Amino acid sequence: MAAPRRDTRGIVDAAGLFTRVRFRRREPAPPLRPYLEHYWLIDWDLDEPYASHVVPHPSVNIVFQRYEGQDPFAELAGIGLGLFTQKLEGRGRVCGIQFRPGGFRPFFPGHPVTRWTGRRIRLAGTDPTPVLSPDDEDARVAALDTCLLGLGPHPDPQADRAMTLVDRIRTDRTIRRVADFARAEGVSVRLLQRLFAAYVGVGPKWVILRYRIHEALERAETSADVDWAALAADLGYADQAHLVRDFTTTVGVPPATYARHRAP
Repeated sequence: MAAPRRDTRGIVDAAGLFTRVRFRRREPAPPLRPYLEHYWLIDWDLDEPYASHVVPHPSVNIVFQRYEGQDPFAELAGIGLGLFTQKLEGRGRVCGIQFRPGGFRPFFPGHPVTRWTGRRIRLAGTDPTPVLSPDDEDARVAALDTCLLGLGPHPDPQADRAMTLVDRIRTDRTIRRVADFARAEGVSVRLLQRLFAAYVGVGPKWVILRYRIHEALERAETSADVDWAALAADLGYADQAHLVRDFTTTVGVPPATYARHRAP
């Protein structure tokens, strides 16, 4: 597996966030790497409150969190269907486990992943102290490894299949229609939808659209002069209006407006 990615896809106003928090991605232990994107670690010490916004990936996360004035806690975060907002103030720390799409179920094999989609559930029996307390970053990563290795993973060829298919969607821009994708993979649309419901937590069409919005968001983040019509065609949209509508619905403002305010 490659090292943790370095892109900012999904983070709204990445530049603003990174000036306020210390953000890192770390690799898990080798036995966990086939199932995880990475660990993500955030620490902050703010004079003024800041609201962070993320367009979620099609990934389940387990998040250990400590906010000023609150008891620390661990939380299972299913795939977020809309924009996620978190207010940060004072001092705090978050240590997260981001599973690969399809990689969560080998650790929790009893239920389809749709069970957690759109939900955030406190893990009452999980002590967050070993993860959040160490000032040493390597010790936090080791504690995350220990936590996950105690849960599995349980090998599952269907999970492997789901992870492979989502990776293909993420990296291949020519995948634009679920019917064409299913045909190319030699399966029916219905079978593909059932696999994604059970192992990813959202349907293949949702995954296709979300990754395209991530790419548009990153382009808007880094450039104020984007040819939106050309980008819409490149991402597989029927026209620019469809891209603008999806971007606005997901992020809250039209892409050109976002680019003018966010891009350097």
